[in-house]
Amino acid sequence: MIPIRDTISARHFPVINLSIIGINIVIFLVQMAQGPEIDRFIYIYGLVPARYTVPQISSYFTPGQQLFSLVSFTFLHGGFWHILGNMWFLYIFGDNVEDHLGHLRYLLFYFLCGTASGISHLLLNLNSNMPTIGASGAIAGVMGAYFILHPSSRILTLIPIIFIPWFIEIPAFFFLGVWFILQFLSAAGSQGDMGGIAWWAHIGGFIFGIIFLKIFQAMPAVGITKKLTPVTEKKKTYRLQVIRPSGTGDSPHLYGSIQITPHEARTGTRKLVNIPWGFHTRLIKVAVPAGIRAGKTLRLKGLGRQLPDGRRGDLLLKVIMQ
Repeated sequence: MIPIRDTISARHFPVINLSIIGINIVIFLVQMAQGPEIDRFIYIYGLVPARYTVPQISSYFTPGQQLFSLVSFTFLHGGFWHILGNMWFLYIFGDNVEDHLGHLRYLLFYFLCGTASGISHLLLNLNSNMPTIGASGAIAGVMGAYFILHPSSRILTLIPIIFIPWFIEIPAFFFLGVWFILQFLSAAGSQGDMGGIAWWAHIGGFIFGIIFLKIFQAMPAVGITKKLTPVTEKKKTYRLQVIRPSGTGDSPHLYGSIQITPHEARTGTRKLVNIPWGFHTRLIKVAVPAGIRAGKTLRLKGLGRQLPDGRRGDLLLKVIMQ
């Protein structure tokens, strides 16, 4: 199963989330360019619990270096698949959390989650000399916040069956709940960090993400956040949308809705609509004409119910303006 995205479209462009992803990619390239010095690079900028608890080791590092490692370890990764998986999950869940908190508060939230996840790992592996790296703990905090903010959301997931793409929607509370349980079971069955994965950092990040969300929700947004919000308002909705049409009585027609922004209404747009069809799904290209208004209906001929004589009704999509 490959998660594609959640079904809740953020109202604003995720400036901070995408910037964090970009910085991670740049630092990963710098890390890969270290060559024979990469182990030393990771030991200096990764999170090594023994550096904080073993005097013979901590004496080689300044207080500033020790504090910096509590942040820098979240920007290092162990390989291509490690960073790809982390950045993809951050891309899926981060935009909605940023949308809720605002750009600057989301930035602070992300760093706090990363630091808290690192401290969680440190406290449970006090004498470990193995570096911990990766954004997983910080992203776990983002996932924890998403779990609270959008439990009824759905995760659009691709299940490739040979060459046929099959899209299903998994409830977010189930997706994230199972993920958290798997982290806990993995942590309980592991020998410290011998498995190479900081399970407790994931767990700590998820829990602290929920705690920090509650704290930030109790704090008023600063003036600069309110000024940035109109500037970053999104101009487009997701190109791929899932529609579950419904019918009424014996009518051959089916009804659903399609979401667009005011900008797309003015200029026109094209969407890919995924329609569940029995045990299969259908991908339909939908052209939204320029100048359309909210509440108008798009008629897709022949995509409704099949009549006894073999003819089909139409699919009527109501235009919803975000």
